[in-house]
Amino acid sequence: QVQLVESGGGLVQPGGTLRLSCAASGTFFSINTMGWYRQAPGNQRDMVATITSGGDTKYADSVKGRFTISRNDAENTVSLQMNYLKPEDTAVYYCNSHVDTLTQGFRVFWGQGTQVNVSS
Repeated sequence: QVQLVESGGGLVQPGGTLRLSCAASGTFFSINTMGWYRQAPGNQRDMVATITSGGDTKYADSVKGRFTISRNDAENTVSLQMNYLKPEDTAVYYCNSHVDTLTQGFRVFWGQGTQVNVSS
């Protein structure tokens, strides 16, 4: 089984910064794409940013130029640097990983979510 644990959420003023981190643990062969998604109350869960094992990144239009996703394969972590935060960035942020489990093929795992509040 694979566990994803997020950290780094909190309350920040508009224009501020936060850095989210997610660590994968358990028994697996490799991790393919990792990403961050978010869900605001009453909304669906949307992609924020993803990064492949080769380092290719993709961002939602709303965060381009403000957020940066990165990964450390030696530590099985993915991070999201969030700059120039806006109130509309307020949401629960979820870590996501596509994992080669060896025994069950590729599976998608989610973290428990971390709350980000942007407010003055």
